Amino acid sequence: MAAVPRGLLSRINQFLSIRSITPSSSESLPHCSSFFLIRRFSSDTGLMDGGGSDIIGAQTRIIEAKQGEMSSRSKRTGIIAVKCGMTALWDKWGKRIPISILWVDDNIVSQVKTVEKEGIFALQIGCGQKKPKHLSKAVVGHFRAQGVPLKRKLREFPVTEDALLPVGTSLGVRHFVPGQYVDVTGITRGKGFQGCMKRHGFSGMPASHGASLSHRSGGSTGQRDAPGKVFKGRKMAGRMGADQRTVKNVWVYKIDPARNLMWVRGQVPGAEGNFVFIKDAWCKKPDISKLPFPTYLAPEDEDPSELEPLVADLGEVDPFMLAE
Repeated sequence: MAAVPRGLLSRINQFLSIRSITPSSSESLPHCSSFFLIRRFSSDTGLMDGGGSDIIGAQTRIIEAKQGEMSSRSKRTGIIAVKCGMTALWDKWGKRIPISILWVDDNIVSQVKTVEKEGIFALQIGCGQKKPKHLSKAVVGHFRAQGVPLKRKLREFPVTEDALLPVGTSLGVRHFVPGQYVDVTGITRGKGFQGCMKRHGFSGMPASHGASLSHRSGGSTGQRDAPGKVFKGRKMAGRMGADQRTVKNVWVYKIDPARNLMWVRGQVPGAEGNFVFIKDAWCKKPDISKLPFPTYLAPEDEDPSELEPLVADLGEVDPFMLAE
């Protein structure tokens, strides 16, 4: 059975609820069945009669950028970053930490999606800058309709209703706090057409004793007349890499609000210069009392260039002394 989109289910529920509260007389609303189906499944949010007056107007949702209280069921938006590369740092105890550096390049909210219109609560985030000549007319029209500058990369993040932000809200690296865990999604490096030993970790054929020109081959791929075919999913040579992968539970070591840089422990998918998408970890959930909700809203008198980097709290006990 094919899956039904959530937006379609939401519109059907709205249609049934409106039918239950509307008058049944044909004089007040002509062609009731077809009228509601056409209007509820269109892009307009309100209902209008033949004269152009509103019959049932959708309530305008007011979204404000203000600090709120995060609950256990709240879900914040993510941000888009650029992978700058890897390095290594030593913490105050002398422990070496492999570090990936991520640059949060001018993230803003480019579109707000609500249940009333799109059937889901989500925020579309834009990152970077781009010229109009490098974008299609449809994409340029989308940015102009929202009243936001042109962005190089767009990504939609599902959120809860209490985590909605107005269009144009700026998101920086202080959306996360040092010491929390995040999930990082990106496109892995493309490695081209590779054999089964590199792609799937096969051990290969014998190096001598009768193995002729088949040292790195994949071996047999099936049987004879029964079943007379190669089963689907058979591991063979083919294109490797360039797939979307998510690294979970990545620890945030340090953030630099002045340069919008983030230092995270370990590797993240993708090559240098690729976009990665960062959101709160699903498994190792952060402490909601320490997270800015729905995001960090800087005071008007704050100068970002004067802010100092923030480092995760490593405690007061030397981990190397515990072993003794």
